[in-house]
Amino acid sequence: MSAISKPMEASFELTLQIVMAVLAGISAQVIAEFFKVPSIVFLLLFGIILGADGLNFLHPHDLGVGLEVLVALSVAIILFEGGLNLELRDLGRVSGSLRNLVTFGTLITLVGGGMAAHWLAEFPWSIAFLYAALVVVTGPTVISPLLKQVEVDRKVATLLESEGVLIDPVGAILAVVVLDTILNSSATPVEIFSGLLLRFAIGAIIGGISGVLLGFILKNTPFLSEDLRNLVVLAGVWGLFGLAQLSRSESGLMATVVAGIVLRASSIPDERLLRRFKGQLTVLCVSVLFILLAADLSIDSIFALGWGSILTVLALMWVVRPISVAFCTINSDLNWRQKFFLGWIAPRGIVSASVASLFAILLTQKGINGGDSIKALVFLTIMMTVFIQGLSARWVAKGLKITAVEATGAVIVGCNALGRLMGRLFEQRGESVVLIDTDPEACQQAEAEGLSVFQSSALDPDVLEEAGIESMGTFMALTSNGQVNLVLAQRATEEFKPPRVFAIFPSNAPQDNSANKSNKSNNTKISPAFVDQQLIKMWNQYLTEGQFKLGITDFREPGLSFKQAHFQALIREGEVLPLLIKRKGSLQVVQATQNWQEGDEVTYLFHDPRPKLLKRLSGGSQISKELTAERLPEVEEVPLAEPVENSLSEPPIDTLDNPRKSEAKS
Repeated sequence: MSAISKPMEASFELTLQIVMAVLAGISAQVIAEFFKVPSIVFLLLFGIILGADGLNFLHPHDLGVGLEVLVALSVAIILFEGGLNLELRDLGRVSGSLRNLVTFGTLITLVGGGMAAHWLAEFPWSIAFLYAALVVVTGPTVISPLLKQVEVDRKVATLLESEGVLIDPVGAILAVVVLDTILNSSATPVEIFSGLLLRFAIGAIIGGISGVLLGFILKNTPFLSEDLRNLVVLAGVWGLFGLAQLSRSESGLMATVVAGIVLRASSIPDERLLRRFKGQLTVLCVSVLFILLAADLSIDSIFALGWGSILTVLALMWVVRPISVAFCTINSDLNWRQKFFLGWIAPRGIVSASVASLFAILLTQKGINGGDSIKALVFLTIMMTVFIQGLSARWVAKGLKITAVEATGAVIVGCNALGRLMGRLFEQRGESVVLIDTDPEACQQAEAEGLSVFQSSALDPDVLEEAGIESMGTFMALTSNGQVNLVLAQRATEEFKPPRVFAIFPSNAPQDNSANKSNKSNNTKISPAFVDQQLIKMWNQYLTEGQFKLGITDFREPGLSFKQAHFQALIREGEVLPLLIKRKGSLQVVQATQNWQEGDEVTYLFHDPRPKLLKRLSGGSQISKELTAERLPEVEEVPLAEPVENSLSEPPIDTLDNPRKSEAKS
């Protein structure tokens, strides 16, 4: 009986270890989500607290070889999910800088990190370069959540995410080559280099073929349910990982990344559902692994490193990384603010931690000193980069003004009169504007007014990309068809996630539920622009016939509530159309359900049917290129003898009370 109870007791202990790791990991994720900080912060804290140096609840070493298996399979899922989220279209826009960061950047980090670890931390050269090989990676499991919270502009985000995914297998393979060199000191440079290339080649070939095969299976098996399709992909990922590892050690990491990229490019059905499933698995794997690896960490070993190790990490962060970014982006179109942010953000993650933990075991087994020191220094690097870079990323991005919320410029779909007017208003404020329409005549009219125009369908993502939507702050769908506007806005939100999306559509128009969920997850909301669609048709007519003036008004005391009420009444009557609102120094497009506040400054259109104005503009409907909205004293009437550029001004205050007074005066 006792012989049976002992294995059962051991099994229960191991089960309890995994259960505690899962509970602690998911709890850390929830708390991090609540406080809007990188989850790795709480994962490390919880792991250390539950480990031997804390409450002594978790003992990962009891898992034995099972920990290595768990690490390997989890990292395979993490890297596959990273490859699956890479968009080839996005990679094309940063391909030069990305290629340099993954190649030359890796070499610079290897050399610079090795020199810092040798001279500052006093590691032997072999151990110093092994440490540097472990920290060349910038983990996607840390970068992706960080960018969701910070929301920098799309080009910088794409570069950071892509670097994190692609450099992980590169760093892992490089670390294995360095380790093999240490264990087999007689290896020649040719053997070392050939081993590196062989691992890359085997991983790329197996990953590419497996990705194509998985795509073919998913496209040609409509009888499979959604849940079963996801599990088929999971089994395939672990199968190709095992095959690559069997062919050559550590080539499996490259195989999983390549398979993810190829599968994404295959345009499989229900791709979003697959990415969601793999994303959930990745969160679970990262949570459990970080808890277990942090629990197995000795705090004493970190303190034993001394100040030299802290200086090593600081040199890696503030000397090696900026030099690498400056060199790798020297010929790119990135500005200095974007380059500074790229140089500041390079947190290390799960791949560094997991590979360092495995290497520490291997070096100890081979009787080579330094394994525990490397593991401690890698975890110190993870802690310092996550805490310093991760927690400061939001403030650095805001200080550099590269957050997506602060992005300027607009892509406007619809070259009608209102679309052209909005384009001119954005340009007047120094922002770049691109208009898109399928109507040749409307496009020619917009070009005649000096606007940049694409005569094509805005449903084509390539057209939106060429128009520069990735760097624009605002997307507006202003065509005459409300349902088309809604579809355009939803597609743009799903494909490019612009910070601000506006569309003219009926107030009772149904919205796609899946799009709504996607919008919520992307922190992007489709806002109804201006007023109801029926009134917009009327205002396009007014603009075409020249029956308008452009004005600016403030909502300030005295008589604030009275003025707000009259302004709202004029909007409902179709006499005023608010376009832009300046609130607390920020300029925004007016929404159909806009609430007016004290201090608001509103740029608006005023319906002006006076005969003299109609006569003045009877020669054509084209709006002058020097469109301005000058502020005049509220009590003054605008003389009609002025040029049209200066006649588009604010109506007097009594005009807002009774719009027909000005007509009677004239």
